[in-house]
Amino acid sequence: MTRFLLAAVALLSVSATARADEFNVAVAANFTAPAKEIATAFEQKTGHKAVLSFGATGQFYAQIKQDAPFVVFLAADDETPKKAVEEGLAVPESRFTYAVGRLVLWTKASDAPLGEDTLRKGAFEKLSIANPATAPYGAAAVQAMKKMGVYEAIQPKIVQGNSIAQAFQFADTGAAELAFVALSQVIAKPDGTRWPVPEALHDPIFQDAVLLKRGAGNEAASAFLAFLKGPEAAAVISKYGYGTRAPN
Repeated sequence: MTRFLLAAVALLSVSATARADEFNVAVAANFTAPAKEIATAFEQKTGHKAVLSFGATGQFYAQIKQDAPFVVFLAADDETPKKAVEEGLAVPESRFTYAVGRLVLWTKASDAPLGEDTLRKGAFEKLSIANPATAPYGAAAVQAMKKMGVYEAIQPKIVQGNSIAQAFQFADTGAAELAFVALSQVIAKPDGTRWPVPEALHDPIFQDAVLLKRGAGNEAASAFLAFLKGPEAAAVISKYGYGTRAPN
């Protein structure tokens, strides 16, 4: 009887492990706040725990190519997940657009006049952006400045953060007066002033999710991606100022 009880306890333990799993997710820094909310709701609903890491999309991709232990990738663009599929690092049918980002120009000063004229006049010392080589929002910022015809004049004043989170930090701490950041980073801030950059000034910021090859067969990871497509996640995504239409 004792042996039977021990076996039953062991079986229940194994079953619990199968039901509740932990998995690693690489998340673009601009999506930090909504990702945390979504992961919490997902864990409450399923018992599975998404362990989130935040950073620049390009840096994550370099780590993924070096066999970093991520099973899900939430990028800040659509090209990097597409490349992951093409290079055999991700499951092709798993890729989808989970959010459409919005770029804003932001300053910590409240009620400050802010817009295209601010950039043209150049009456500031420092403007922070995310590294355009690794962060899609940084690339979008450069694209917008070039279309406005102000990039060459502003370039000496630009300071680069490793990610969109660091670009925001520079402006939030006063190291730069202005920053190109994601709307999601400042939408809930009571202070500061933001100018939504006209979407015609840069390519759409389609943010794609993909299941990485090391996550193939991971039921918890697949369930997380399914949850990310659902209405609960969509409500959180919209709350932070993202679009949710999926072009692919």
